[in-house]
Amino acid sequence: MIKIVNIEKSFGENKVLDRVNLDIKDGETITIIGGSGCGKSVLLKHIVGLLRPDAGEIYVDEKEITKLGDDNLSEVQKKFGFLFQGAALFDSLTVEENVSFGLRNLTDMSESEIKKRVMQCLSRIGLEGIEHMKPSELSGGMKKRVALARAIALDPKYIFYDEPTTGIDPIMADVINELILHLQKTLDITSVVVTHDMTSAYKVSNRIAMLYEGKIIGIGSPSEIKNTDNEFIRQFTTGSSLGPIKMKLKER
Repeated sequence: MIKIVNIEKSFGENKVLDRVNLDIKDGETITIIGGSGCGKSVLLKHIVGLLRPDAGEIYVDEKEITKLGDDNLSEVQKKFGFLFQGAALFDSLTVEENVSFGLRNLTDMSESEIKKRVMQCLSRIGLEGIEHMKPSELSGGMKKRVALARAIALDPKYIFYDEPTTGIDPIMADVINELILHLQKTLDITSVVVTHDMTSAYKVSNRIAMLYEGKIIGIGSPSEIKNTDNEFIRQFTTGSSLGPIKMKLKER
């Protein structure tokens, strides 16, 4: 499992994470919700070692990672697949080259083994036959799915999804949701989803945690979150402008 203990992170005078504590259980899909700029993506980057905390500890399979050197951290990072918000495909590479990027750079697999693995991953996400296309030829939803194929290519134990349904239509968003559920069941993957799409959060999650002003202010099953007495969580999940969370307008 992953255990986050009292993580703190500031950028200048802006405290983004304030003694965050969270346990992520093996085999579950946990979704972290919260407003834009609340620190959801920053928390993900800490868990995979892309950022170092100012204080606190993070355990991945009982190994504390915040003070590991680059070589040891790299070994831990091989356990993670990451679906970035904008897909982050390489425009100059084909779909096959994008999906195989990690396989070619981090493994000793032969070309025939790499091709077989790429085809398996594309098949899992329902995109057979597009391996020679470039990202510019793909729709937004197809790009997300190719990025997901790349994320599972190295057979990770954990997959992190950063706003997986942002920028695509509701039908394609549900296709992505179904893929998240399918991969969790068929590959026995632990998933962490960051989103403010509550339709997606309710569908894919075993548990939902809300991050607000740098802290986890509530966590529970989708049913518990829907029926919460916490007025901050209730306002956010219902999308109401009325409540304790106030919109911060920039002064002119």
